[in-house]
Amino acid sequence: MKIILNLLLLIGLLVFLVSQFFTGSSFDNQLDSIVKPYVFSLVGWELGVIPQEIRLSLSNQPGNIDDEIGLVTEYFQSIEQIKALQTSIDATRAGQEKDELATLEIELSKMQARQAASESTVEMILERQIRETLTEQGIFNPLARLKINFPPVNFKLAKPPHILIISPRDRIESSRQITLESDLSLDEMENIEAAVDELGVSSLVVEIGGIATYPTFVTNDMNLRATIDTAVEEWVHQYLSFKPLGFLYLLDLTHLRQDYEIATINETLAGMVSKEIGRLIYQKYYASREEAGSGTEIPTHESGFDFNREMREIRQQVDLYLAQGEIERAEQFMEAKRQYLASQGYYLRKLNQAYFAFHGTYADSPTSVDPIGRELKELRGQSASLKDFLNRVAAMTSRQALKTSLE
Repeated sequence: MKIILNLLLLIGLLVFLVSQFFTGSSFDNQLDSIVKPYVFSLVGWELGVIPQEIRLSLSNQPGNIDDEIGLVTEYFQSIEQIKALQTSIDATRAGQEKDELATLEIELSKMQARQAASESTVEMILERQIRETLTEQGIFNPLARLKINFPPVNFKLAKPPHILIISPRDRIESSRQITLESDLSLDEMENIEAAVDELGVSSLVVEIGGIATYPTFVTNDMNLRATIDTAVEEWVHQYLSFKPLGFLYLLDLTHLRQDYEIATINETLAGMVSKEIGRLIYQKYYASREEAGSGTEIPTHESGFDFNREMREIRQQVDLYLAQGEIERAEQFMEAKRQYLASQGYYLRKLNQAYFAFHGTYADSPTSVDPIGRELKELRGQSASLKDFLNRVAAMTSRQALKTSLE
C-alpha cells in the first residue's frame, strides 16, 4: 500500500512541477532564467528518498525501546546543544584559536553522529504518536468512511528547500512560490531577490519548517513542539489535497486558477488543526519532560514592546498606502519600520509585499489582519469536534462558502 501511494504521489508531483513551469509567458520565461540554477528538484529528491522508504518499510521495525519519550526528548535537546556548540566554533574561528577550534569541531562531529543515529527512530515514534492522536479524534482519511489511515503519516527530518515568494508591488498577494535549494548563501538569496525585483515585483526567499512532499519534509533544527506541529500540518495538507479546498489550492499553487482567499483558508485550516493535534500530543507525552519555555511563541521583551501589535499596524498602513496607489511610499514605510523593529530586538532581513503575502496566508497568526482567521476560529467554536471542523472547511470552494457556513 505504501509503495503504491508513493508512486501515485510521485506522478502527481511530476504533474505539479510541469504545470508550475510550463506557462510560456514573458514574465515566467525571465523568472525561469533567474531561478533555474537554484531550483530544488523535488522529483530528484523523491526518486532518491522513495527507495530508502521502501527498504525501511520492508525491514524490521526497531524493537521495544525502554524510554521512547526520553529518546525523543534527548534528540531535541541535542539540537539545542549542537546550535550552541556551532556558535562557540564560529566565535573561536573568528579568534583564530586553532587548537581549541579542533577540539570543538571533533565534539561537534560526535554530537551530530549521535543525533543522526537516532533520527529514523525518532521519526517513527513521532509518526506513531501523530497517527494514534488522529485516530482518537476520528480523523482517518479523506476518501472513505473506513477507519484506515491515509495518507500514511510519514516524514523525514531534514533541511527543507527554501521558497521564493513573489507578490505584485501594488497589492499583497502570493502570485508565485518556487522551491529553491536548501543550502543557499545569504548573498545568493539577495542576488536572486534583486534580479526578480527587476521584473517589477516584490520577492523574498524564505526558510520554511516543512513542505508537503511524500514523505513530508520537516526541518531538523526546530524544537520538539514546533516539529510535531509542522509534521501534522504538512500531513493535513496531504489530506486536504483529496478534498475540494485542497484541490483548488493545488490549482492556485500551479497558477492554473489563482485564488488567494482559497490559499489563505487552506493554510489557516492546516495550521489550526496541526496546533490542536500538536498540543494534544505534546501534553500527553512530553509536557512533563520538556523544560519550561520550549514553546514557539515570540517572547515578550522586558521593554513591553508588542511585536504582534506592531506588525498588524504596519500591515494595515501598508494596505492603506497600496489602496491609494502609493507603492513607493508603502515600500519606504516598510523599510523604515524594519529598521525600527531591529532597534527593538526583532531582526527581519526584508519587510516587503512578499513578506506579508507569505505570512498573510496564515490568517490565524497573531500578526494577521485577515478576517478569515477570525471566521475560521468562530467556525471551530461552533463545530462539534475537530473532525467536523476539518471536513466542513475541507468541502468549501470559496470564501463565500465560509461566510455562508457562519450565517
